[in-house]
Amino acid sequence: MALDTEPATLQEQEEIDEEEWEPRLDAPAHHPSAPPDELFEMLTTVDPSYIISLIRKLLPTDASDNYTSHGVDACVDGKVAINDHVEESSASQCGDEILNSSNNSYESMNIVQDYDKHARPEGENEESCHGFNRPSNSVGEEAWEEYGCILWDLAASKTNAELMVENLVLEVLLANLLVSQSVRVKEISLGIIGNLACHEVPLKHVVSTNGLVEILVDQLCLDDTQCLCEACRLLTLGLQSCEPIPWAEALQPEHILCRILWIAENTLNLQLIEKSVGLLLAIIEGQLEVVHVLLPPLMKLSLPSILINLLTFEMGKLTSERIPERYSVLDVVLRAIEALSAIDGHSHEICSNKELFMLACDMVKLTDKVEVANSCVTAAVLIANILSDATDLASEISQDLRFLQGLLDIFPFASDDLEAQSALWNIIARLLLHVRENEMSQSSLSQYVSVLASKSDLIEDILLDYQLDDCSDKDKGMTTSTKSNAKTTAITRLISILDQWIVSKDSAEENNMAGEVHPDKVSVNRLLDCCRKSSK
Repeated sequence: MALDTEPATLQEQEEIDEEEWEPRLDAPAHHPSAPPDELFEMLTTVDPSYIISLIRKLLPTDASDNYTSHGVDACVDGKVAINDHVEESSASQCGDEILNSSNNSYESMNIVQDYDKHARPEGENEESCHGFNRPSNSVGEEAWEEYGCILWDLAASKTNAELMVENLVLEVLLANLLVSQSVRVKEISLGIIGNLACHEVPLKHVVSTNGLVEILVDQLCLDDTQCLCEACRLLTLGLQSCEPIPWAEALQPEHILCRILWIAENTLNLQLIEKSVGLLLAIIEGQLEVVHVLLPPLMKLSLPSILINLLTFEMGKLTSERIPERYSVLDVVLRAIEALSAIDGHSHEICSNKELFMLACDMVKLTDKVEVANSCVTAAVLIANILSDATDLASEISQDLRFLQGLLDIFPFASDDLEAQSALWNIIARLLLHVRENEMSQSSLSQYVSVLASKSDLIEDILLDYQLDDCSDKDKGMTTSTKSNAKTTAITRLISILDQWIVSKDSAEENNMAGEVHPDKVSVNRLLDCCRKSSK
């Protein structure tokens, strides 16, 4: 029998190519996101036609004829085509339906769930805040998920991401967000856009796609944990971008801000707490325009009290049981509170809260700081901010030796953070200014000096670094007057306290009145000598 040697048609060849690129069915269902600080560009051998074919497979069949025909033609031809955007009226209508259906009744939301509960069997009828009928996708939902997850991964690459937006992936995903009732489809769509938003050019495409930013904000109305995580991650990236204003304006409606605060305060899902508070942190640390638009209404909606309540809960968990999975949550909550304490005009509720101050002090006094080192550093900066407004609090903790010891223990964790080092010196200086060594009993003074002597090696290392920094500044032409006075004040006070102890100890020995606590005199003398050298 003769072999058929006729070449395959173009259509047959495309089918063969697609079969060769068919995704593995055993691929993981959830693909990790790509934070901007962890992105790196990799050379890729992915065929652009394969990416284009995946985008085509995600098209919902009930999208507009104009949308489908132009979009598919662009994908098949492998060319960039400028397609008509989804009509703005449709986007606005969807937003209205979300608001009307939710009716601000957040109590009905169930986001305390396992990560896998959102993956429901194909064909299961679900309610959606959009109110659309379940679409008949161009491929089955299972296959759609597989293709979508592949694009989710590929979008982590800048090259792939730019190719995707050039070939209308955002318009395709927008159509799916508008018509699909599947939370898994929505999660994957948000995940792909989130990875695209990690790159500058694709992020600009997201902003310029008519109605997309508003629809992305509307996804906060969903009741699915993973969808909300992806939505918060994406909105955070938008606020941290060089064009944050469109994102801030889309988040401005009061019911949206209420929703974000409600999610942060009520969910028990650790990932969602971290992402939602991270979104609030992006607002607090945002550009002035973002802060001006979003922070005042958030303050009126009790943002400070919500953050303090979250910190109270996390500190209770930390002191009762160490759960590593909660460390990142504690860190982001503390960062949000610290950032808020540094904003003029909005810091009063933070700095005047005595309960918060004591929580931050408890954080500093932890004996084992290694696992929560970043949180301890943040707590120290927060305390410095509070003491700058509420100066009377310094006298209340000036005799707390555990607190002083905890501050010294934080220095090694802040070796690369000049702001944190300055905060630590500032706190120590304020504390030591309230120490009346001439009026203290021999026993009390000895206890104070014992803490300093026990940390003499650490203090000497800190002061040595201070001397090296000072020499470096002089080499650069900087004068000592440009440096913080807190370090100088703290060192001067250390010298006075150590000197007083040596004099009082000698006097006590002459009168056989030695105290119960006996600091190592050799360590004290060595520390005193180091302080004197640093003060010159």
